Amino acid sequence: MDYKQLQIDNFFRYLAIPSQSNAKVQTLPSSKGQYDLALLLKKELEILGLSDILLQDNAILTARLKGNSNKKSIGFCAHLDTVDVGLSDVIKPQILKFTGEALCLNKEKNIMCDPKDHPELLKYINEEIIFSDGTSVLGADNKAAIATIMTLLHYLVNEKCEYGDIYVSFVPDEEIGLRGSKMLDLKYFNPDFAFTIDCCELGELVFETFNAGSAFIEIQGVSAHPMSAKGVLLNPTLIGVDIANCFDRLQTPENTENDEGYIWVQEFHSNQISANLLLNIRDHNKEKYEKKKAYIKEVVEFMQKRYERANISLKIEDVYSNLKDSMNDSNKMGLEILKQAFCECDIKAKSFPMRGGTDGSALALKGLFAPNFFTGAHNFHSAFEFLPLKSFYQSFEVAKSIIKIASKL
Repeated sequence: MDYKQLQIDNFFRYLAIPSQSNAKVQTLPSSKGQYDLALLLKKELEILGLSDILLQDNAILTARLKGNSNKKSIGFCAHLDTVDVGLSDVIKPQILKFTGEALCLNKEKNIMCDPKDHPELLKYINEEIIFSDGTSVLGADNKAAIATIMTLLHYLVNEKCEYGDIYVSFVPDEEIGLRGSKMLDLKYFNPDFAFTIDCCELGELVFETFNAGSAFIEIQGVSAHPMSAKGVLLNPTLIGVDIANCFDRLQTPENTENDEGYIWVQEFHSNQISANLLLNIRDHNKEKYEKKKAYIKEVVEFMQKRYERANISLKIEDVYSNLKDSMNDSNKMGLEILKQAFCECDIKAKSFPMRGGTDGSALALKGLFAPNFFTGAHNFHSAFEFLPLKSFYQSFEVAKSIIKIASKL
């Protein structure tokens, strides 16, 4: 069987089902397309002969490929949703050969992908690359991962190789706060070693992510007509501005890098009677993360004392935790397996503190350590997202190597 072509075919088939998540919707999943994709995957898992297949109403899909030996079990997790960044939810993939010149993604709309604007393309001269038509994201984040996992299952079912139980989970709404993986019940996904496949170019290996939280601040002021406002009007907009100005402008996403954390005033909505702020809190270091949360509380308490007639409330939620903090002596072998798989595939590992999170970050809260490896793609959350075919297939090769290494433990 041509597994390279199967991987591409799988990817294109999953892309044909629009599955953008919707942050404005509170149900799980936040979009019907995610359930539709999960239903398709369920049918394909049934055809492959997997057992314990469970598709819940919330679109969380889990299954197990029964092992043919009493070896360590392995699990793979990927998310069903693509991100909504204001582009079309209909993805039209195409394979183009990059020769070093600008590529035309869409002749009708004159959408070009120029290496002058995207120099990362220059690594892939004379290679075939998957793009969208420039009106949407490509959706390699994360349907490339789904395609890789499903191709791996085909390989294990069809080829003669030794493996223990293989668990798979496909979860919704990763892009809007890891909602699906937070709801994943580990009694249905409980491998000895788990891995996520998400984001990142060839070679990227992630086992350290942000600790992440959200702070919701609500301000109730006092409205009054301007002709009688003196001593009465209490402007919630200006109180919100005062709160926003309490945070260091040098500790924001645009001014930090590597393992530096931040507080980001992401949203600010106001009118003459009320104001609402949404703050994102991020830090790799747990102690620094907790200090940021404490500082926000101090700011709100100070502003409440300063503006006694206002009503200022604060709610802080932990969104996910640093993947690395869930690593311990009993599960760190998973990381060693992944590193060895890279070596066997002759891929140089690029490890770094990820300035974001994966579904593994939510699984970490449950005590399951799941390091992440690359899909092979670039420019996520962009109309210029692209996936080199060689890198895509290398992700599959790493997954195969993980199974091979685990079978020898």
